[in-house]
Amino acid sequence: MDIRQLRYFIAIVEERKISAAAERLHISQPPLSQQLKAMEEELGSKLVERSGKFLEITEAGKALYKYALQMTQLMEEAKLEVREVGNGAKGRLTIGINTFSEAKLPEILRQFKEQYPKVTYKIQQNESAHLCKLVRDRVVELAITRLPLELDDFSVLHLHTEHFYFVASQQEPLDREVSLEELQHYPLILPSTEGLGVHYLILEAFSRFHLQPNIVGECSDITLLMDLISSGFCASIVPETMLKRHPGYAIQAHQISGANLSASVGLIWLKNHYLSKAAQNFIDLIKTRY
Repeated sequence: MDIRQLRYFIAIVEERKISAAAERLHISQPPLSQQLKAMEEELGSKLVERSGKFLEITEAGKALYKYALQMTQLMEEAKLEVREVGNGAKGRLTIGINTFSEAKLPEILRQFKEQYPKVTYKIQQNESAHLCKLVRDRVVELAITRLPLELDDFSVLHLHTEHFYFVASQQEPLDREVSLEELQHYPLILPSTEGLGVHYLILEAFSRFHLQPNIVGECSDITLLMDLISSGFCASIVPETMLKRHPGYAIQAHQISGANLSASVGLIWLKNHYLSKAAQNFIDLIKTRY
């Protein structure tokens, strides 16, 4: 088998019809059917079976499909690396950013663009746990995530550690630091989904002091959450970055005493995999800024 046959097989599995796969590959159906037959004869195994109008992949086919994806991906990485050797002026920077983003990121990207004006960008925003999956799946090469996470597969560049703040409407009579014990009496809407990132860190902090916070909801739409807080509908506990990224609201922010409620932010990339020159240059720039 060769890489061309593997690409044919991937198309057949994903399209589930020879005609659709042939159209995707811009070839006629008979040669594609012949290539499939040749692969099955070479391997001595049936790779797909007809089920009504569609083809279903066999167990042997599933095994081949897994390796076909890996091999074609490695081939693409090899070609990309060869093309970009010694040439960091062009390329594409693919990066994921945490839902709360990174306050310095716009300025860093502006500086990067000045140095590499021909580089294009793919920027995706999501929760930190999902960003790890995007990096593993090679959807993005780099990601700025909130730690801690399971990062055995990744190289990590620590950027900074930031504190969390209690945020309430300006109508609340507060002018000092507050404790977690005081905060358990406020109706809190947390800026994250249950079980992920910030949500977990906040609940874990209350748990350490055997406190039961009054969590009335969660809201990952940060603009809406800031509007709700401003109106007096609720209060919240948020990382400092969120305050920097969303200024101008009628809110008050207070440090939380005695809880050591903070989180680290890091830049991650996959270990033992090729990094584009654009990604390498971005990492180098990040190192100079932090």
